[in-house]
Amino acid sequence: MSENYVAPAQQRYLRACMVCSIVMTYARFRDEGCPNCEEFLHLQGSPDQIDSCTSQVFEGLITLADPSKSWVAKWQRLDGYVRGVYATKVSGQLPDDVRTSIEEEYRITYIPRDGSATEAD
Repeated sequence: MSENYVAPAQQRYLRACMVCSIVMTYARFRDEGCPNCEEFLHLQGSPDQIDSCTSQVFEGLITLADPSKSWVAKWQRLDGYVRGVYATKVSGQLPDDVRTSIEEEYRITYIPRDGSATEAD
């Protein structure tokens, strides 16, 4: 996974997606979009969307090599996502228009990753 290597000098540019919590550099979000959420967030090539749907403020890092078999991935609601580095907690919430779009158009229930809401089991 050398394509995911972030040099120490670039770590200040790390951001976490507010929907799936994957952690990548600003440049990767700009160039590639979010590997899990691009279908509905449209981050690729959109600095405004990156600024509003990702956060520089996050806690903890989890490296997932096989999210489908990881108990940590299930615990963090990451199973089904691509392998990579994820934050355990992401500060901030999606703008209301993005949240409405996700929930109405794509039928995805948004659960904030900042710890403000818990999943009802």
